Amino acid sequence: MPSDHSPGLSRQIGLFQATAINMSQMCGIGPFVTIPLMVAAFGGPQAVIGWIAGALLALVDGLVWAELGASLPGSGGTYVYLREAFQYRTGRLMPFLFVWTAMLFIPLIMSTGVQGMVQYLSYLWPSITTGQGDLVGIAVMAVVFLLLWRKVSNIGKITVAMWTVMIISVLAVILAAFTHFHPSMAFTWPAHAIELGHGSFWIGFASGLTIGIYDYLGYNTAAYLGAEVKAPGRTLPRAIIYSIIAIMGIYLLLQVGVLGVVPWQEMLDSSNVASQSVASAVLERTFGKGAADVVTVLILITAFASVFTGLLGGSRVPYDAARDRLFFRSFGKLHPRHQFPVAGLISMCVITTAAFLIARHIGTSAKHPPLTILITLLTTVMVIVQALAQIAAVTVLRKRQPNLARPYKMLLYPLPSIVAGIGWLVIYGYADKANPGIHPIEWSLAWVVLGIVVYLVWSRVEQVWPFGAKEIREQYLTEQTEQEAEPAGSPS
Repeated sequence: MPSDHSPGLSRQIGLFQATAINMSQMCGIGPFVTIPLMVAAFGGPQAVIGWIAGALLALVDGLVWAELGASLPGSGGTYVYLREAFQYRTGRLMPFLFVWTAMLFIPLIMSTGVQGMVQYLSYLWPSITTGQGDLVGIAVMAVVFLLLWRKVSNIGKITVAMWTVMIISVLAVILAAFTHFHPSMAFTWPAHAIELGHGSFWIGFASGLTIGIYDYLGYNTAAYLGAEVKAPGRTLPRAIIYSIIAIMGIYLLLQVGVLGVVPWQEMLDSSNVASQSVASAVLERTFGKGAADVVTVLILITAFASVFTGLLGGSRVPYDAARDRLFFRSFGKLHPRHQFPVAGLISMCVITTAAFLIARHIGTSAKHPPLTILITLLTTVMVIVQALAQIAAVTVLRKRQPNLARPYKMLLYPLPSIVAGIGWLVIYGYADKANPGIHPIEWSLAWVVLGIVVYLVWSRVEQVWPFGAKEIREQYLTEQTEQEAEPAGSPS
């Protein structure tokens, strides 16, 4: 029986709720607003390649999360994994850098959901201005904040209800598309659609892979809630894998179905409704304006659910770090009545709101869609300190803690780790070329360097490595050994 590594948090999230949390975060507004972006990246209906590539990267990276989440089921996900794996050589540096970057990239992910909501709202409210859109986004974040200000058991019920709405909205679009499907539109690719010898294809592929993995992000949300998941050794791997496979099927049906109804050229025209609200365009062409309005409302609820569940998991990230006295101590305090991390929730909501507003106004001046700016920045920021570091953590932990209980071991290890690493490096390496003028690589490196500087100041004050001795604390392995040494029949 797993012990609670985060006092005050109780294990109340089961397999269905964990899978629903993941799927609600994965399939929020993402596919409904990124289908046109994916078509633009590839230059035609061959955009389906991006969804397949994104699914494969999500699956192999999901196996990394599955092994780590099952063996180290603590609050904060990656923070716990990096803390346990890299303490031997670099002390607290890596977990500190993760929390530092997570405080940025998690709100960036959530801000894309808010931006998508405002974008789809324009279908119901065509005359909406930039200022009115800003106010709507702020109001959405206020509602999210109020709904998260409660016990996790109540949040689980809300999440399942929102997951149900998400399934209905997705199925409605798929049903509408395939009842009026034209195979020639979906499967007739332009001449020279795939030219592996040209650099332009690989730039488009890297852009499509970035969009694809962005749409699959969220398969790890339940892992951030590891201290609140029942039987995490079994629940987390299944929730991760089930959600990826289910969403992969949904996305492929959505992409192919939409391409069979809406000419892909219309998705590239910024003045066409298909470029802003492609799902609404599908419903309007198939079942009429009334049906399109109804499904648009469902999509707005789905987007809201994505932001809701993402901030639910994200607010827990700095909790364990603060309890370990590695982050501001206020982040380690729980609400006295509802038992959730107060500072984490407040800060994540504030940063999400700020990112939403900044991207909308930078996008206008830089002639880049706000979603493109947000997606590019969040993926590059998270690659170094989360994706690649976590892949390395699997191997490090197998060598450093070989006796750690691993209820789930990565299938075909280390092949999935290698494939995942290559995928993330492709996204990172092509980021500047695929997004001229945004400089995502430079911004991500600057943020990491600034984090290292902040860590050095922090470690000097706290007198930890490199200004003090390393503290090697194999928390999960130690507790496992203590439990195994308990006499049979003693209370756990």
